[in-house]
Amino acid sequence: MIRLLPCKISANKLFSVNIDILFVLKKHFRCISNLSSKSDTSTLSGIRIMDLTRIVAGPYCTMILGDLGAEIIKIEMPGVGDESRKWGPRFSDDCTDGCYFLASNRNKKSICVDLKSASGKEIMYNLAKCSDVFVENYVPGKLEEFGLDYESMRKVAPHLVYCSITGFGSEGPYRKQPGYDVIAASMGGLVHITGPADGEPCKVGVAITDITTGLYAHGAILAGLLHRQRTGRGQKIDCNLLSTQVSCLINVASNYLNAGIASHRYGTAHESIVPYETFPTKDGRYLTVGAASDKQYESLCKLMNLPSFASDPRFCSNRLRVENRSILIPQLRAHFRQKALDEWLSIFKEAPFPNGPVNNIEQVFSDPHIKEIGLVKELAHASGRTCKVVGPPVVYSESTNVARSAPPVLGQHTDEVLKSILGYTDEKIHALRSENAVS
Repeated sequence: MIRLLPCKISANKLFSVNIDILFVLKKHFRCISNLSSKSDTSTLSGIRIMDLTRIVAGPYCTMILGDLGAEIIKIEMPGVGDESRKWGPRFSDDCTDGCYFLASNRNKKSICVDLKSASGKEIMYNLAKCSDVFVENYVPGKLEEFGLDYESMRKVAPHLVYCSITGFGSEGPYRKQPGYDVIAASMGGLVHITGPADGEPCKVGVAITDITTGLYAHGAILAGLLHRQRTGRGQKIDCNLLSTQVSCLINVASNYLNAGIASHRYGTAHESIVPYETFPTKDGRYLTVGAASDKQYESLCKLMNLPSFASDPRFCSNRLRVENRSILIPQLRAHFRQKALDEWLSIFKEAPFPNGPVNNIEQVFSDPHIKEIGLVKELAHASGRTCKVVGPPVVYSESTNVARSAPPVLGQHTDEVLKSILGYTDEKIHALRSENAVS
């Protein structure tokens, strides 16, 4: 809900309110009108976002905002588009977009604008005046070349919440360097603490640093919109991969900063809790078990028919189990190998401690729980095929959070956006195409 703060202003001063503030008020009233519709329960209905992001972190951020009802206008370079369109297997024979692109770009409208052209810049400025948020993930300084940096955009649209997602932020010695997920994960310590204890460092199986940065950015943008609601002012938000990754070290960072203890690789095991890891079973599959309390450990020993393990003075507390990890874990692993995975799952079905199988990707999507909650959504794609996506994981009781439209093909909505939002005529759009400003 948009809440306008009460204020005292004289009749004479009312007429001296500058045009920027009037524009912000106009924006607020537009949002109030859209948000007050009883038929639309989308939290961000009426919020328009200019999305100049590619790859994962930025698109993931804007996708979440799109799920919540924001209108996402994905602005791509003509003939090129988001690099991730070319990654991974093709979606279909008649669509060159890769499945990688489909993962983070639903609920968006794609338009192609040449940012280097004067006409393209004019389109960007016109869109900014009637948008709420601007999200970009260019290397710091690059958008200055196009007049699309924050200082330029705030002169055109002072109400904008402008979010930059970069590898290393806008300050510091690395600020001009490009940054990808695995680079930030390496420099931020995640790769060092991931992998087998006696093996090489490993990257996580997905671009988790990109994803967490996108999550941070989406929350920061919502906070920026709330700030604008209260003050009428936009602002610049900086999110970067390296800072995000270091912040996600959580207990590993705290252990080092406060106790001087530097972590190392534990495989699937936990540095501070034992047992809390994956165990191989008789049939070659794996089971992950976590006993985070002494009572849970006692229950584990009981269900495994190992009462002596519970009473052994070397293992009677978590602190002692951590100290004697090298003694306890090999013995537990030997016992887990005596039964197949399904047998253990049956034994642990009502267990008070968390446990679960290590599923391959096929098993993930055939899991009865995943099927029953309907996490996978099917969307009609512009190619005529059905596109499957993993839908939003968060459910609201009063508002919607849904995958509404399939990821767009390159430039699919150029004409629609120019006509419906900017009011451009067919003749003007044709002229823009002629000079390759749009496609």
